[in-house]
Order: sequence, then structure tokens, then C-alpha cells
Amino acid sequence: MDEIYKNDCNWPGNDALMRQYHDLEWGVPLHDDQKLFEFMVLDAFQAGLSWKTILYKRENFRREFDNFDYQIIANYSEEKIQELMQDASIIRNQAKIRATVTNASKFINIQAEFGSFDKYIWQFTGGITKVNNFSLLSEIPARSPESDAMSKDLIGRGFKFVGSTICYAFMQAAGMVNDHLLTCSKRRI
Repeated sequence: MDEIYKNDCNWPGNDALMRQYHDLEWGVPLHDDQKLFEFMVLDAFQAGLSWKTILYKRENFRREFDNFDYQIIANYSEEKIQELMQDASIIRNQAKIRATVTNASKFINIQAEFGSFDKYIWQFTGGITKVNNFSLLSEIPARSPESDAMSKDLIGRGFKFVGSTICYAFMQAAGMVNDHLLTCSKRRI
């Protein structure tokens, strides 16, 4: 690994796109509903796959899912769903594609109830970033009591592909949890 990254989180390796995501996005507190929906979609598609696979297809997802515009996605027709199923530039998983359409509709419902999805989702960490103090990647959990609670509530509201592990990955991506290692130069406290 390059000398400059020797003390950083090592999961991105030397991959330039993964490193850019780690350095600029992962763990940065996010309060924009459009971007929160994007991470929700991408984390759902990641289930059973590597983040690298999803990250390398992110621009394709952005293009094919109308720039993650949940207002448009909530109204996708069966024809559009079938079109997406034929698109090799994204992950062609019918259950995940249909879940994205369902989740867009549920996302809008939450906005109507809470004023924003941001206000709703950040309640699971009390409105602040939960800062963890891990020295090794092996110490980072796959889930937490907060992600368990988030998952349970989202499922109760009709969301799909929002198990606790997916919710924890979402929390990391959205900066609700800071899991940068103690030695990482990108750790923000």
C-alpha cells in the first residue's frame, strides 16, 4: 500500500475510486434528502455484493434511476422496471429494482410525516454522529443497536432491503456513524 495511506483505513486499498469515496464521502455527515436516498438505493443494491462493485456502477445507477430522483422513481411503470431488468450496466436484480420503487414511495411518505427524510433518519443517532474508536477493521461491527432500531422502523413502514447490516452500512456512508480507524487521516471528530 502506498506510504501515504499506511495509517488510513485499509479497506479501499490502492483503488483510486474506492480511495476517493473513503477520503471524500464515507463518514461525512449527510443531511441532503436526495443524497440520502442515493445511499439508501446503493446500499440496498450492495446486499450480497462488494461495495467496489456498486461504486464502479454508481454513475450507471445515477443515469438509469433518473439521478436518484425519488419523486420520479416512485412512479416507475412496469415497463420501466422491465427496461431496467435488461440493463447490463446496473445490477439486474428484480427484487432490488422493485424495492427501489417501493422505497421511493415510502421515502416520500416519511418526508410528508417528518418534514424531511433527514430529520427522520438522524433520530436513530440522536441527531449526531456516533463516533467509534476502533484501531482495527476487524473491530468494526456489521450492525448496532441503532441500525437494528432503524431497520425495524423502516421495515414497519414498508421499506424493502433495509436489514440491520444494510442500515449500518448506510449509517457509515451517511456519516451517522464514524468508523474511520483511530489512525486514519480522514477521521473527523
